[in-house]
Amino acid sequence: MANRFSAQLFVSRLSAYTTDQSLRQLFSPFGQIKEARLIRDPETQRPKGFGFITFESEDDARKALKSLDGKIVDGRLIFVEVAKKAEEVTTDINSEKADDERRLVCRRILENSIRSHLR
Repeated sequence: MANRFSAQLFVSRLSAYTTDQSLRQLFSPFGQIKEARLIRDPETQRPKGFGFITFESEDDARKALKSLDGKIVDGRLIFVEVAKKAEEVTTDINSEKADDERRLVCRRILENSIRSHLR
């Protein structure tokens, strides 16, 4: 990842109530932001639960990734990763397996968080 780091981050598992402005506010403590953009359903214009943040510098993006990946925001465990270029995005078996593993980790973290709040 270090050799292909970029200033653009992909953020997933966002709350349905997240706005472009709240996304920008979440990441702004880490540096100057060029763009904060939620991906929306073309028909309903509702956010799909993921978006992109583009920083002015790679160092700022790196700080944000390290600080926010795996954090709970608006009741949701979010994932932050380096955005891939369109040609890098694939749906091969290995990436699907990684997605399954992340879902399991996410589920365990949420279950532990819920248990600790119920005590």
